Amino acid sequence: MLPVHVPELPTTTRQAFAWRQTLATTVVLFVLIAAWDLSGLDLVMARWFGSPAGFALRDHWFWSTVLHEGARRVAWALQLVLLLAIWWPFGVLRRLSRRERAGMFVTAMLILLVISGFKTIDTTSCPWDLAEFGGQASYVSHWSWGVRDGGAGHCFPAGHASAAFCFLPGYFWLRRTAPRHARLWLAATLIAAMTLGLAQQVRGAHYLSHTLWTGWISWAVASLVHHGMPLRRRLRHALRRANHD
Repeated sequence: MLPVHVPELPTTTRQAFAWRQTLATTVVLFVLIAAWDLSGLDLVMARWFGSPAGFALRDHWFWSTVLHEGARRVAWALQLVLLLAIWWPFGVLRRLSRRERAGMFVTAMLILLVISGFKTIDTTSCPWDLAEFGGQASYVSHWSWGVRDGGAGHCFPAGHASAAFCFLPGYFWLRRTAPRHARLWLAATLIAAMTLGLAQQVRGAHYLSHTLWTGWISWAVASLVHHGMPLRRRLRHALRRANHD
């Protein structure tokens, strides 16, 4: 039997398919996370770890020292590695051009800035600030923008989980040249991020929805930058041709 040759899709066709796939995933994730938000289960899960006396594991060495302070240092060290890899790539990163490696790193930094920006303007407080758990604040949804709850505020979204979610750009940049490695990168990023999110939930620092929305925002930023870069190059090329004509 003669082998069947399947022609490779043109680059623009592959990009269009990838964009539609990413957009569909983004919309589905938004709906699922919004459904969780509306379920009211955030407080239910917070009560698993908290009581009127507070959160017993808030200062536990494993959740606080290892998975909070230690994990944050590891995340910054890995970002430094990605920065250096722009000029001295290793492993699967060699399959990317220098521009792609730089784009991946810059997008990771952009994600951190976006999450930090949201936290700056947010007025809702963390679980450990609630009166129900020994604090002074009343529960207010993070969608009640501008409504103060009597606590410290600036809790949404989850800054600690973003230390792992900011590596999501690696999935987008690798999936064309190294799809298997891209999937492994995605899995490792999600496992690390949800672990960090769980640590903060156990300590009373965040609700599950904070972690989920942090992941969605990070995914959205990474996908917009990744898919927007080829569009920008095509527009620039078209403008150049128009000027020459």
